[in-house]
Amino acid sequence: MKKKKIVMFGSYVADLTGIAEHLPKAAETVFGDEFKIGPGGKGSNQAVAAHRAGADITIVTKIGRDVFGQLATDFYRKENINTEYVLVDEEKGTGVALICVDQQTGQNQILVIPGACTNFTQSDIDKIRVVLQDADILLAQFEVNMEALAQVIGIAESAGVMVVLNPAPAREISLETLQKVDIITPNEVEAEALTGVAVPDEAGAKAAADVFHSWGIPSVIITMGKQGVFVSTVEGTRMVPARLVEAVDTTGAGDAFNGGFVTGISEGMDLFAAAEFGNMVASLSVQKFGTAPSMPLREEIDKLV
Repeated sequence: MKKKKIVMFGSYVADLTGIAEHLPKAAETVFGDEFKIGPGGKGSNQAVAAHRAGADITIVTKIGRDVFGQLATDFYRKENINTEYVLVDEEKGTGVALICVDQQTGQNQILVIPGACTNFTQSDIDKIRVVLQDADILLAQFEVNMEALAQVIGIAESAGVMVVLNPAPAREISLETLQKVDIITPNEVEAEALTGVAVPDEAGAKAAADVFHSWGIPSVIITMGKQGVFVSTVEGTRMVPARLVEAVDTTGAGDAFNGGFVTGISEGMDLFAAAEFGNMVASLSVQKFGTAPSMPLREEIDKLV
């Protein structure tokens, strides 16, 4: 079966990661043990996860004309990822994420400065219109300027492209735009922020999913950490169990899931099987440090299968 073409419209940021014995509290200074610079950003991470998992994916993102932007293009070329739609902003710098990782638990704190990714212009939209219309699946997130995101989703929906929206980090979005989404993939925090319904367990996830459905979104995928993934579709609901592993760095786990999930969809899996596939990708990614560099290759995923 021919794989469906995926276009990822979203962010690239450079990850500046510090690793320490524990995360700093308010006003506390903590000595770190290690520092790394690498490629990141929710959009880019998800696209890299999908690419390494074997998907046919095109990256649409925006960087600055600076050293962090060069880091992006160097990484993409090393990964054999097409950079045709990696746009360059002449005014804003490349986005950065300041990441602190707890060496003991793998938990993290992240401050994101999106930079160029929040400056997609009308000219940019015109440049990417054809590739959007030619896609089978659009994958998008919230680390971009929202007016550009709304326009991109509208173009995709009008062309009959399946729209998969990972609403992260949670931000206000119009109901008109949400009604053009086919599959929404929040985590439990984002689901509550958007619907107003707490998601502590499966019952909460179902209640939140019902709100999304009432807005016209056919399929809802809520990632819930160790509890697993709640899937709600016209075919019914199911809790897909998490794959419990010893995590060394949970940064990018949600991105790994989303990249794996859309890869499964592109290969003809139903939503439940695609969620299981996404879980496998995420479980492998958290066993390594970093975000994009931690995304597993297809042969690693197949071994786990």
